[in-house]
Amino acid sequence: MLIVGLTGGIGCGKSVVSRFFRELGAYSIDWDELSRDIVLPHHEAWEEIVDYFGKEVLNADMTLNREELGRIVFGNTEKLKKLESITHPRIALEDFHRVQQISETNPDAIIIKEVPLLVEVGGHRFVDRVVVVSVNKETQMRRLVQRGLPEEEARKRIASQSPQEEKVKVAHFVIHNDGSLQETKQQVETIYKELQAFSQGKSQVNSN
Repeated sequence: MLIVGLTGGIGCGKSVVSRFFRELGAYSIDWDELSRDIVLPHHEAWEEIVDYFGKEVLNADMTLNREELGRIVFGNTEKLKKLESITHPRIALEDFHRVQQISETNPDAIIIKEVPLLVEVGGHRFVDRVVVVSVNKETQMRRLVQRGLPEEEARKRIASQSPQEEKVKVAHFVIHNDGSLQETKQQVETIYKELQAFSQGKSQVNSN
């Protein structure tokens, strides 16, 4: 089994890259998806968030208003750390369970963990390989604004994460996602072949 951390700044296109890896045969674990699962109404994390941030972070149906919560924490280090202290341990536990399930199904699996804050939380030290998706700042801003974020909010979101250059420093592979989808897919295909070769070499070493 090979664990690959996939990361990059907000708006860099991590989900597209993850999809390309899945199409090639990799398994994927999306930490954004895990973060949504653990905050379903009346789960422990949901209750702690409501206790701390108040009911104004809830929608009418009692689900978490992630956009409102995002506005509260981004740019506010203390509140962001509090939110992370509630969610990160639970996300990590769910991630562990997913990895166990995949390894039981396929011991030779290549697992792509899509983790936005992989570098910020030090998670890059606990994976076999790191893939960073990178775009220039103009592309990053444009994509966030196209999602509907005001420019000032987009800048805050970008500033709350470590610079892309810091992520690239710890990467084994960098995918430049400023071009066409086809160009990105070709980069993913090349990297996947290298990951397969590395995984096979790792398996041979472990079997000796």
